[in-house]
Amino acid sequence: CTDNEDPKKGKKSKGTSKEVCGYPLSIFFIVVNEFCERFSYYGMRAVLVLYFKYFLRWDNDLATSIYHTFVALCYLTPILGAIVADSWLGKFKTIIYLSIVYAIGQVLMAVSAIHDITDTDRDGTPDNMTFHVALSMVGLFLIALGTGGIKPCVAAFGGDQFSDSQDKQRRTFFSVFYLCINGGSLLSTIITPILRAQECGIYSQQKCYSLAFGVPAALMVVALVVFIVGSGMYYKAEPQGNIMLDVCKCIGFAIKNRYRHRSSQYPKKEHWMDWAEDKYEKLLIAQIKMVLKVLFLYIPLPMFWTLFDQKGSRWTLQATTMDGNFGLLVIQPDQMQTVNPILILTLVPIMDSLIYPLIQKCGLNFTPLKRMTVGMLLAAIAFICAAVVQIEIDKTLPTFPTASQSQLKLLNMGSNPVTVNLPGNDPLVLSPAQVCPHTITHNYQVENSVEISCNPKHHRLLMVKLISILFSQTDDVTAKPEQGNNAIRFINGMSTTVNVSTVAADFGLIEPFYYSNYSLIKNGKVTFTISGSSQSCEYSRDFGFGSSYTFFIPSTLDFGPNCQESITVAEDIKPNSAHMALQIPQYFFITAGEVMFSVTGLEFSYSQAPNNMKAVLQAGWLFTVAIGNFIVLIVAELAKLPEQWAEYILFASLLIAVCFIFSIMAYFYTYIDPAEIEAQFKKKLNADDEDDKSKLQKTEVEMVRKDSNKSHDEDDPAKQTKM
Repeated sequence: CTDNEDPKKGKKSKGTSKEVCGYPLSIFFIVVNEFCERFSYYGMRAVLVLYFKYFLRWDNDLATSIYHTFVALCYLTPILGAIVADSWLGKFKTIIYLSIVYAIGQVLMAVSAIHDITDTDRDGTPDNMTFHVALSMVGLFLIALGTGGIKPCVAAFGGDQFSDSQDKQRRTFFSVFYLCINGGSLLSTIITPILRAQECGIYSQQKCYSLAFGVPAALMVVALVVFIVGSGMYYKAEPQGNIMLDVCKCIGFAIKNRYRHRSSQYPKKEHWMDWAEDKYEKLLIAQIKMVLKVLFLYIPLPMFWTLFDQKGSRWTLQATTMDGNFGLLVIQPDQMQTVNPILILTLVPIMDSLIYPLIQKCGLNFTPLKRMTVGMLLAAIAFICAAVVQIEIDKTLPTFPTASQSQLKLLNMGSNPVTVNLPGNDPLVLSPAQVCPHTITHNYQVENSVEISCNPKHHRLLMVKLISILFSQTDDVTAKPEQGNNAIRFINGMSTTVNVSTVAADFGLIEPFYYSNYSLIKNGKVTFTISGSSQSCEYSRDFGFGSSYTFFIPSTLDFGPNCQESITVAEDIKPNSAHMALQIPQYFFITAGEVMFSVTGLEFSYSQAPNNMKAVLQAGWLFTVAIGNFIVLIVAELAKLPEQWAEYILFASLLIAVCFIFSIMAYFYTYIDPAEIEAQFKKKLNADDEDDKSKLQKTEVEMVRKDSNKSHDEDDPAKQTKM
């Protein structure tokens, strides 16, 4: 082990990092910091849209809009972080200060999810939702500022720890660095949904969003502590100025100068950036021209990110209406996002080592821009798959009445058949202890009344399912149960009071010929204990996800072994029959599109820009991600399509149209070698400088000769001028 020298100056630096197996010890602190930070970010983000929907009680559109606003801010703040780090504070101080802001934001999110803080009546629901909303919004803003601000700094700071002779170790570091990003993302997306699914609380047990946010907050604190511990070992480069500011100033001056010289009396320039030659070097202007050429291709790219980032919002909400039972495992809706990082780790090596070489052997010129075009098409196919899955889900959803309709489901609680007469309908005969096999819907106006006559008269008849302003006899479910739960209630058809209970819920005492309130039951096998005055029996049933049932206890109930067969079951809402496995194809296509679009796009951008302009293109790339997320919230708020599958088709159609435009732009694009252009440009500048020097020397010689001739003329009396 030896003291690490200043990688840039070749002498002792402020840091005292040791080298272990050729690697600076300081990079291990940076790698651990990145793993914990990515776990914190992706873990919080995995459950965020469900927190909006089920804790803050927002609808799907608002939850989606706020989610994508947050993601957009996370991709806008890196530009601010890069400017602050390169121009004022330096990378080390920027990471420290913004990590503190980041950790505070995560802690605020965890606190905002504690329902007991404002649950004064202890019913499990916060009484002051404004407090929770305000706290969570402040927390998300601080998280966006922190995670975005340190994003461009950490990787570059790690690269600074290596000397110029450690290129191999630096490349290995970046490979491990990005492996930590995917590893942290994968683990957090698996773990935090499990924590969310737990129940916790002081007075009442609810879904544990506070724990799901608290663990990422703890990991962020760990990331900060680990990074600070290695402080004395780091090489800390001084701020050298930000190239993005120089580029912006140069472009701004060119535009302003062009506006000043807009009249026809001024000669035209070959390129509008040439108007900056009055103040800036020609080499910088030439480099900016190369960057602008690539940034022009970025214009259609936000539409890809519009679709891609919906896997954390719309697709997660879609999974809440599906069956997550995979046999030995029950997958939570937000855990389906783990398919993306798993497929990335699988598809990247397959694409690089198998698919691309195979296409090349076939003689096809599969250029980077063509790969990006195919990636956009794959993302559009993914949303078509999502639309097909949504159509299958919609088949299981109940049809609820409109404002001018009433729905009735009738139950004969007696021991004799009953004939029911409803206006506009044929007489309906109900068998004893049976439910009407279908729901009856009537188009009644609110001010009208409905007469229901029974034969024989005064026979007991209970309207079990009745949803309307007209009728208030029952408190029926008006929506599919949330979070995959099952809404269960019992009706007592006996002449004595009964008690129904289970481990998950207590239905309490049910009066004769009356019904209990709905209780939410999780999926799986559940055993209910039905107790009479002196007898009891057990009734068991397997439940799926998102169903609603009404169980009727008849007057002829046998409390013996036949208890299971005596109870009548009415399925009010069908369980989720569409399996979450149906989402795998859409995740496959969106991930394959990401590999071909995102990975190739970064590679293309870096190959087409000068070395000192890489940061500018990185900022432009992140900006397209932010714009893509803003497009989602605009469409979600303005489109207001009645069917979710139609929205998926809309997004797919928009991306296909944009893909067509991008393919035309790519067709006319000419690939360049920035290094070669810079070398030729510098050579030309040197040649011009040599010409200028030779002209200057020639001018000086001529001036000397003229001075010499002039002095001789003055000495010649014949050539002197008379006054």
